[in-house]
Amino acid sequence: MSVDRGLPAAEMFGLDGRVAIVTGASSGLGVAVAETLASAGARVAVVARRRERLAEIAARVDGLAVTCDLSDLDQVGDIVPQVIDGLGPPEIVVNAAGTMFTEERAESEPIDAIRSTMSLNLMAPLVLAQSVFPHMRDVGRGSVINISSISGRVGIPGIPQASYAASKAGLSGLTTELAVQWARHSIRVNTVAPGFFRSEITEPLYTAERAAEYLRRNTPLPMQGTAQDIVGAVLWLAGDAGAYVTGQTIVVDGGWTAR
Repeated sequence: MSVDRGLPAAEMFGLDGRVAIVTGASSGLGVAVAETLASAGARVAVVARRRERLAEIAARVDGLAVTCDLSDLDQVGDIVPQVIDGLGPPEIVVNAAGTMFTEERAESEPIDAIRSTMSLNLMAPLVLAQSVFPHMRDVGRGSVINISSISGRVGIPGIPQASYAASKAGLSGLTTELAVQWARHSIRVNTVAPGFFRSEITEPLYTAERAAEYLRRNTPLPMQGTAQDIVGAVLWLAGDAGAYVTGQTIVVDGGWTAR
């Protein structure tokens, strides 16, 4: 009796010929995701506001630069047509763009900052998913990966972020709903929720001794997280290795939320 041993690992994680869109790809995790998907064989469209930085990254991954202010939802609707013209129909989308527009405590968050946070962190991923849906449906497969945060699961003392946390929790709700609606088309939708990891944005947390000690004390694994510690989960969900995974929020946090 023969045994089906499945695909070789290289094929399970390979993305040869698949077109991917990565937002927030001018810095931090977005850059690492774009580089990883390209190294696995994907043709990557990198999307962000910083034109010069984006062009440099697109050249590095032999991909396509799409300049877009993702907080402007009308501009978000223009991304997919540009990607189709430059690379072909997208089969992978990684919504890595996101930020905090205020550091005020919840009772003092300005309404404009709340709107901006929700627009970029939650509404833009939904609009982009709507845009790619017909093309993934026609291809017969697709993977949408939202980048959330442990802030969408647990409160973090000392870092006020009410609207940011709400937007990230909303991504998990969006993920489960789209996963169920679109499963019949073999379109998978998942979320990766990173914990703290060192980047240009979080660098002050790692260089200030008190903050660094706080991170060490609250992260069970004895190591500093980096963007490279997050991209493995994204690669798994993007290709055939994650073909039976949908509607999930995968936490990658060094054990922070396991305490």
